[in-house]
Amino acid sequence: MDPHNIRKMIADRVKDLEGLIAVTEKKISKFPAGRIRISHRGDDVYCYLVDESTNRNGKIIDKDNIKLISDLMQKNYYLKILEQAKIELTALQKALDRFPDIIPEDVFLTLSGERKAFIKPIFRTDDAFAKEWLATPFTPKEMSDKVPFFETLKGERVRSKSEMIIADRLSAKGIPYKYECPLKLKSGLIHPDFTILRLSDRQEIYLEHCGMMDDPKYAKKMVKRTNNYAMSGIVLGDRLFHLYETSDLPMDVRVLDSLIENKFR
Repeated sequence: MDPHNIRKMIADRVKDLEGLIAVTEKKISKFPAGRIRISHRGDDVYCYLVDESTNRNGKIIDKDNIKLISDLMQKNYYLKILEQAKIELTALQKALDRFPDIIPEDVFLTLSGERKAFIKPIFRTDDAFAKEWLATPFTPKEMSDKVPFFETLKGERVRSKSEMIIADRLSAKGIPYKYECPLKLKSGLIHPDFTILRLSDRQEIYLEHCGMMDDPKYAKKMVKRTNNYAMSGIVLGDRLFHLYETSDLPMDVRVLDSLIENKFR
């Protein structure tokens, strides 16, 4: 987990709890007064309507009065939700109040240039981490000069126009990636179309461009490939993502942009 996200996560949770409390209080206000006390006598169960101000034991409710019993049971559930939400909200608000302006990972960034020159930082910045990841050499899938290819703005050779668009889009959005970098699965070695470094958790994730989904043999191959990913713990929608295309339905760049903003950062 990126420690820089902790404050935002706490603040988001505070906002959610405040909304939950407001909604729950409104719901509670619509229920009848009192609460339910349940008593057991042998195999029989009795419900009592309790008004704390007048009678702590309560008055027995006729079993046929299901609506009153149901309403007060629901009210009691909401009251417990409200109680726990307020406890959590108080704790998180205190945490936000005490949260430091500078976390350990950012100490190096606060130093002067003169000091930085003499110090080896414990924590690598995202930029440094990405630079090191991109610099790690790999042997891509062989591409013959005799087959058609497309060239990205970075001068990379890719196998289709759609993959050129993907590569250029990732590059423009500052998403670190490797094209056809080898990956060892339990089923054997494969070359994902794009291996992406998701900086928020510094995990490698994979993007496959499924470009011929109207070809039954190709579609079958992609199903098998996706299953092989899953058997190695790389699950579609978690660390594996697909972009689909057919001969008459081109890749939707809006889907790619949504993945970049919501899944790849």
